[in-house]
Amino acid sequence: MTSGTSSRGRALGRVLTTLLVLALAGSLAALVPAPAGAGGGLRWKDLDTGSDAQFRGLAPVSKKVAWVCGTEGTVLRTTDGGKHWQDVSPGGDTGDLEFRDIEAWDAQHAVILSIGTGGDSRIYRTGNGGKTWTQGFRNHSDQAFYDCLGFWDRRHGLAMSDPVNGKFRVIATNDGGKTWAKRKSSGMPPALDGEFGFAASGTCLITAGDKDAWIASGGAAARVFHTDDRGVTWTVTDTPVRRSDAGGIFSLAVRNTQTLVAVGGDFEKPNARKDTSAISEDGGATWTKGGKLGGYRSGSAFLPRTAATGSPSTGVIAVGPTGTDVSYDVGVTWKSVEKGSLDSVECTQDGACWASGSDGRVVLLRGLK
Repeated sequence: MTSGTSSRGRALGRVLTTLLVLALAGSLAALVPAPAGAGGGLRWKDLDTGSDAQFRGLAPVSKKVAWVCGTEGTVLRTTDGGKHWQDVSPGGDTGDLEFRDIEAWDAQHAVILSIGTGGDSRIYRTGNGGKTWTQGFRNHSDQAFYDCLGFWDRRHGLAMSDPVNGKFRVIATNDGGKTWAKRKSSGMPPALDGEFGFAASGTCLITAGDKDAWIASGGAAARVFHTDDRGVTWTVTDTPVRRSDAGGIFSLAVRNTQTLVAVGGDFEKPNARKDTSAISEDGGATWTKGGKLGGYRSGSAFLPRTAATGSPSTGVIAVGPTGTDVSYDVGVTWKSVEKGSLDSVECTQDGACWASGSDGRVVLLRGLK
């Protein structure tokens, strides 16, 4: 399901509290120092993309290389940290498509997902920096509506659709997106009536480790589906995140196969703060209520490992239409960083955090230690 002011299908017209036990000696501040001040000293630096598209699809690879995708079939790529952007859109009959998710491994290889009913849901891949794109999947079901995709490595990945015949549909690839095959529905628990996914930031489906993946839902429920066998079988767990016609979990952030943070809310009530986040320390088997965000948030990511220790980060960042929040204790508490609308956020292994949103906005996070 789309997020914002539009929806689809049945939803059309409606729309832990304990701190993480550290494995290494030291305090939370030793892993991710929280700079002084309510916003932690973090700020976004805007980059000039030369585009007015809305970029909900974001795939940063490093401090230098990043890809974004969005409305009107737009795909951009930078290889110099955002100083210059190349329009590498597929063209052809994709000009009216809305790309909502992108995965990239370097400056040459990427996979993009477009949303919509029927044949508007498609997946394309490139191996030459976007000079050419090859279609790997086109949806032929009137009931299906694909929201997100995710990969464990360059070859193995999943994409998910809103429920078809009462269950979320999952397709899988083992050749880097060249071909896709539908997983059997027998391995997926039933969806609730009115339950769906949000194509808000490309993070309603996330992966970790070699075989684990999670799917977040909204609408009639705010649940998380988990697989530990690359999408063959799934379990599902409820969360304390608010659910409504326009609400639920919009984004999942994963640190490892055990530690996850869910963020969301209600996009029709963007300033509502209650029940907007949840935390799991057991791979999604159970969830506890997280701290109050500054409002509805559509994207989230764990901050990079610290350069000093190389330890996993306990910091999480979340973005949405009313601003950015940061947590230094795995989502137990949140602080406002700054105002300004953003849809998606992702961080890279070399220490950069990128975010994207409407009106061609792409930003880099400053103030990280």
